[in-house]
Amino acid sequence: MTLGLAACSASGAGQSLRGTGDLGVVIARATGELAVIDTTNRAFLSKVSGLGDLSHASVVYSRDERYAYVFGRDGGLTKVDILAAKIVKRVIQSGNSIGGAISQDGTLVAVANYEPGGVKVFDARTLELIVDIPAVPEGGGARSKVIGLVDAPGNRFVFSLWDHDEIWVADMADPRKPEIQKFQNVGRNPYDALITPDGRYYIAGLFGEDGMALLDLWHPEQGVQRILGSYGKGEDDKRPVYKMPHLEGWAIADDLAFVPAVGRHEVLVIDMTSWREIQRIPVAGQPVFVMARPDGRQVWVNFAFPDYHQLQVISSESREVIKTLPAGKGVLHMEFHPRGEIVWVSVRDENKIIAYNTETFDKLEELALESPSGIFLSARAHKPGL
Repeated sequence: MTLGLAACSASGAGQSLRGTGDLGVVIARATGELAVIDTTNRAFLSKVSGLGDLSHASVVYSRDERYAYVFGRDGGLTKVDILAAKIVKRVIQSGNSIGGAISQDGTLVAVANYEPGGVKVFDARTLELIVDIPAVPEGGGARSKVIGLVDAPGNRFVFSLWDHDEIWVADMADPRKPEIQKFQNVGRNPYDALITPDGRYYIAGLFGEDGMALLDLWHPEQGVQRILGSYGKGEDDKRPVYKMPHLEGWAIADDLAFVPAVGRHEVLVIDMTSWREIQRIPVAGQPVFVMARPDGRQVWVNFAFPDYHQLQVISSESREVIKTLPAGKGVLHMEFHPRGEIVWVSVRDENKIIAYNTETFDKLEELALESPSGIFLSARAHKPGL
């Protein structure tokens, strides 16, 4: 009887009964839309409009994978029901924002803000503002832009302060009164960051100097370490950097990290037990995303202008390029199916997304979408930092 009522209720609401595990969303940045994709049938299901400025948008998911939280560049935070294809609630919470995160228990959504600088934390169900954390350094001063906001185990958020060279860890055990641990002098202008898949290490790249800042969240009492002292733009290197690489796309396989070199036609190989560089792999251009297939056997790379019309695949065993794919002009983002058999690629300047078989490299599907950028599948709901 209960199942019958549930089925009638779903039918009455105009929704077919289905799960969300094979769904995802694709950002259409020029039109302020989000397209819901069915990855099993490799087809778009619906579009949701009215999402504001999506020129640098990102998405996180609720634990049940039904709701996508969209972070727009205009400070908009939008909760979207991907089954009903509608906006549940939208708030303009700042003047300029740069991404966000959802807490380990799924109850809190945090947004990193450029203007005014800081982090705002919201109730994931209602989008009620729970707490505003101004990014003001010890001793006072102007608010800082916040970047590299991620969730961490223990219902914590970790983020970096661009203007004040700090990393903060916010313990949200009491959401309205978070405990903030601050690490100072981590390096000039941290510009992006990641958390490793096990949730242990937070690593921030530095724009103002070479090197990276590493915080072991299992042992924060050890403070922030400086690693990879030669990583960065290179203070004496005058070559143009067409796009700073995204650190979120680090590929990790067999205790090795495959890392985009800034401004160079190389992917760096890092030993994660010592945090030392052990190899450089020549590639076709300046890498932006360097992403591992879920089994770790392959690493896929896309590139900045003018080489952004192609993809390259590196074998994590041989550490050599094994395939080059001419995907089309303006490749921006990649996303693997949870078990890695397919990768989706957005090709902005040709208004399409492409699905490739990752074993044969055959093109399986090509779907039209105006100016696509980020691709976010619902499996992210269960991965730290995503």
